[in-house]
Amino acid sequence: MKRAVLPVLLLGALACAQGALAQEDSDLGRIPVLPQSVAAAPAAHGKYYVEDDFSLSSSRGALAVAYPLAASSDWSNRLNLDALDQWSLTPNLTASLSDRLSLASADDIGFPSQAVRNDLREAYLTWEPWDQTYVEAGRINLRGGVALGFNPTDFFKGRTAVSQASLDPSAAREDRLGTAMLRLQHIWDGGSFMLAYAPKLEARSPLSSGSGFTPDFDHTNAADKVLASLNFDLADLNPQILAYDESGRLRFGFDISKPIGQSVIAYAEWAGGRAPDILADAVAFGVATGTLPAGGPLVTQRDAARKFQNDLAVGASWTSVAEITVNLEYHFHQGGFSPADWRDWFTTGAATPALAPELWYVRGYSSDQQQPMSRQQFFLRVDATDAFVTHLEMGLFVLANPIDGSALTQAYASYLLSDNWNAGVYVGGNLGGPRSEWGSTPGAASAIFQLVRYF
Repeated sequence: MKRAVLPVLLLGALACAQGALAQEDSDLGRIPVLPQSVAAAPAAHGKYYVEDDFSLSSSRGALAVAYPLAASSDWSNRLNLDALDQWSLTPNLTASLSDRLSLASADDIGFPSQAVRNDLREAYLTWEPWDQTYVEAGRINLRGGVALGFNPTDFFKGRTAVSQASLDPSAAREDRLGTAMLRLQHIWDGGSFMLAYAPKLEARSPLSSGSGFTPDFDHTNAADKVLASLNFDLADLNPQILAYDESGRLRFGFDISKPIGQSVIAYAEWAGGRAPDILADAVAFGVATGTLPAGGPLVTQRDAARKFQNDLAVGASWTSVAEITVNLEYHFHQGGFSPADWRDWFTTGAATPALAPELWYVRGYSSDQQQPMSRQQFFLRVDATDAFVTHLEMGLFVLANPIDGSALTQAYASYLLSDNWNAGVYVGGNLGGPRSEWGSTPGAASAIFQLVRYF
């Protein structure tokens, strides 16, 4: 029955594609998004730059659950050549490209297999067969949601992360691998409709796979995916309704935002559907990709049955006359760990060290899917433009677990030295006790120094 809905949606979209159109809702764009890095200086047509990120990090000693991998290098350097451009091939046809070539060096990085990497983030064609009607094909970063720290309706975020200086979830959404897809957009006065189809191109691969110059379609296109969304104007609420299917797993979503006065925007997004919790989902993925043994201890201690799971992000953005922006959000991920789940995770890891690799695998899977590990969290972000002096941008974010008091935090400062040079620094850390979400991680603190040359 679920699969029967998809052809109907497709036919409906094609029928609508010949109608009159207008621009998409603009109020959502008023919610500020942190630049994907301090290198994200605007350009009129195309952006090309070389970026060097030098990192220093410190690790914790004894952990509540032993980390199965060897300690990583306490220093690293990543040199990036970045390109973002768009070309008009005909009056109705454009080509877009977003690509990054990286050279990494550290004590634990082998050359060249681990050191050299190319991330083809986007490469697609846009055709406008009728006025403001768009058909796109290629690798596209299809972002979703109105929140910043967690986006329940950002259905294409799984396994798309690329290395970057900022740890902010909203920065990761802007700078990541796109998905190979065909997308149709129909926009009219008062609303819009979008339909995207991403075919399965390769089988799923283990979490540690992906390097070098491969396009990593085994990450982004390992299943058939369909997304349909409808935007419409309703006073100043700007609601959006979404339906998403991934290999028979159907989810629905809803986004909404509302300006309150001249300086505040309230927003919320929800997604729900039948799915297993994060532990069962991670174990199933590990078994399917040959990483975890079938029938192992973790498999037998959880019911893998799908239940209706809700995801919610609700928050508000406030902007002052001094160009300071504050975002505060509450996140609920029903499939994530409850306090009892965290107690079990720590107790099992301490009592049975042999299970530590499987326990850490679950957390690695959650990070790879860009889903919260905990059921609840708070997100705070503060950004200041022209802070203290012109061309200096500063900010910080905090992602906090309200149950155990632990947090991931990072502050940044970026100074535009000239039209061609930018310097920045990121300083962050994982805070909390040894048996807390963020205090149990191997990494304690890090500092990244960044220098960018624009062309």
